[in-house]
Amino acid sequence: MARIAVIGAGMGAMAAAARLAVAGHRVAVYERTETYGGAVRRFERDGFGFDTGPGLLTLPAVYRDLFVKTGKEPLEDVVELVQVDPAARHVFADGTEVSLPNASRAGVVAALDEALGSGAGERWGDFLVRAREAWDRTRRPLLEEPLWPNWQVLAEQEPYPSVPHKRLLRTRRAGTPAEIGAWELRDERLAALLESHVLGYGLDPRTAPASAAVLPYMEHAFGTWYVHGGIRELARAVYERCVQRRVEFSFGAEVTGIVAKDGRAVGVELADGTVAEADHVVADVAPARLRALTEFPLDEDGDVRPDPVSPPPGRFTALLALRGGCEDRAAHRTVVHAPDSQTELDFLVSPGGDEPVCPTVTVLRPDDPALRPDDAHESVVVSAVVSTEAAWEDAGTVRRYTDFLLEAAGSAVPGLRERLLWHEVRTPEHTENETGAGFGAVPAPALAAGGGRFLHPANTTRLPGLYRVGGWSHPGGGLPHAGMSGALVAGLIVEGPDFRGSQ
Repeated sequence: MARIAVIGAGMGAMAAAARLAVAGHRVAVYERTETYGGAVRRFERDGFGFDTGPGLLTLPAVYRDLFVKTGKEPLEDVVELVQVDPAARHVFADGTEVSLPNASRAGVVAALDEALGSGAGERWGDFLVRAREAWDRTRRPLLEEPLWPNWQVLAEQEPYPSVPHKRLLRTRRAGTPAEIGAWELRDERLAALLESHVLGYGLDPRTAPASAAVLPYMEHAFGTWYVHGGIRELARAVYERCVQRRVEFSFGAEVTGIVAKDGRAVGVELADGTVAEADHVVADVAPARLRALTEFPLDEDGDVRPDPVSPPPGRFTALLALRGGCEDRAAHRTVVHAPDSQTELDFLVSPGGDEPVCPTVTVLRPDDPALRPDDAHESVVVSAVVSTEAAWEDAGTVRRYTDFLLEAAGSAVPGLRERLLWHEVRTPEHTENETGAGFGAVPAPALAAGGGRFLHPANTTRLPGLYRVGGWSHPGGGLPHAGMSGALVAGLIVEGPDFRGSQ
């Protein structure tokens, strides 16, 4: 039985802890805040409840596998999973609207044809077929296996099978989602649909690799799911599974250093000066934080990928308490596309001294009795991907973004302004305080191609006995990816460096 010290109680860290405990190890988790879940949190006030992190789940099989492998009680016995239908309602800049069925190719094709015109659905359907090929080529190396030592292969090869595009005696192939939209989808609204999936993960569709096509494919193929009571309930279930497996949690326990001896991690030092000895250390922290915790040179000779896209974006969120219940058959998720997508992306990449511009806004209306005081009220979460370099300490900036979100949310919630009782605003600074990620940045999933800039550091490090887990390590950000990182780290510790993932 080995002693395992886990830094942080995020979803990836808890997934690893539960698996390691079941394998017979003694696991202790040290969390600097007062609760578990990382970015998966809840805000409560006056009988209203709101998810302040992810609001929906894709690839629920990742957490089903976690619960199967860590005990006889399956995931569906501890949380209620609800498939969202429609998967999303989209309101485009020209006023066109479309509601897309959940996990139904034929239904999506028909809906797009009806809303956008004949042929639009077929073009999107053909794109999904190509996206599936990219998914099939990258699923194992990017989700189910530790990062290859020769990761450059993933960095150099584009798995998305672009359609040749001929123009002026030249043949070109799409290398980014923006080019897929322009050359293959050939409709500004279809392009916006694709780009919203990419932007939703904090990626610029003009610079992300074409392999980002796997992001909308994941939702299409595996569905979009909601957890009754909010996604925070999933974090609760994972935490309780850890406790059942005798994982020890210490909250308010900040790790200030990783102790190394004879070139190996042997424990962690806490803010009060105590040292917890360990045979392995698992860190669920951002790269800069991890470097600050150890004097060992972690960034040498291929230990990290080329410089990632910088600075990563964050999220601006408004939590809305409304009088009046949700109308029948209202869409759970509405995406209100930016009136000027290019200007939005320019400001996201380089806010500079320019005035903020209206972003693409996501409106979540769970219509969940667990998140409202009674049926005569409704809780709504409105969010947008934003630059972490914007002046979030400036009240004017916060006010302008709040107005952007409320205006866009009016397209999804009838009579929003008149129904609004109160609202709470959360900037990237809130994310930084809760997760420790610099500037409140949110990690994106790992993607192939792009010169390796969209990969993440391996779960192993150059310091033996020290492992990375969570969204800032392979395979990247997002709930399913965090769960997979936990499975990979547990496999590497239990089976050793020759572990090659689940079969």
